[in-house]
Amino acid sequence: MDFSVLVIAHRRTGHLQRLLDGVQASSWRPQEVVVVYMDDPQPDPVSCQVPLQVIHLQSGPEDRGLPLARARNTAAHHARSEHLVFLDVDCIPSMPAFSLLMRGLKEHAGLVMASPRYLRAALQEVATPGDTTLRELSVAHHLRQTVAQNKPSDRYEMFWSLGFAIHAADFQRIGGFSTAYTGYGAEDTDFAFTARDHGLPVVFSDATVFHQHHGVCKPPLNHFAAIVENAKIFRERWGVWPMEGWLHAFTQRGLIDFDPGCPTLHVIREPTSREVQEAYSEVAY
Repeated sequence: MDFSVLVIAHRRTGHLQRLLDGVQASSWRPQEVVVVYMDDPQPDPVSCQVPLQVIHLQSGPEDRGLPLARARNTAAHHARSEHLVFLDVDCIPSMPAFSLLMRGLKEHAGLVMASPRYLRAALQEVATPGDTTLRELSVAHHLRQTVAQNKPSDRYEMFWSLGFAIHAADFQRIGGFSTAYTGYGAEDTDFAFTARDHGLPVVFSDATVFHQHHGVCKPPLNHFAAIVENAKIFRERWGVWPMEGWLHAFTQRGLIDFDPGCPTLHVIREPTSREVQEAYSEVAY
């Protein structure tokens, strides 16, 4: 099965190069890698033995933050293969990851999500380590342990877009990622729910990808405005709230008035720069 690997990136040259190192070390290489650079017209060069298709995309006045959904849709539009593997720029595929994703796609179709392991610290070596070392340096996400592997699941809310395979025709039939969501949060859950409405299964594969370390805010106060707005859009579309853990965390900090049983939420105040700074963490995820 020929397939294209699709990556969206913004000023993450080091992480992108390690992703490409993983692609080159894969037991089953893609036909091409499509990289969509967002608001990065002159990125630093990267090397890849696999054919590299580069596309540049600029944010528009309608975007709040980076145009993540539009960038993913652009990558899919330009891909030359009938099978697509979306890979977050932070992810290094394990050697068998692509072959396992393609096997899942052949057996089940639908959305076949990879299994992420999170590196506990930034990689220091010049050369990208192999799977054995990366596994030793990483931890699995605790929520991923709650889903069955390699068979269709009804846990669509557990779909994350950081690594997954899909038939190009199914991606087109779904309509891609909704550009109603801009910035961070909810667009991947919306994508999964739309797939569910089209009768496509979600499968949680044992294909491992290693998520490269970077600092995060817990909760993501740095994405407060986008998360709140995207949560409202999602609730209006689907009748349930996404990202409830984060919304409850915002409520506990006195930032929003949120009740999961109510159809609306209200912003009380924005987080201060000090609150954002204090939420910064170097944990694995």
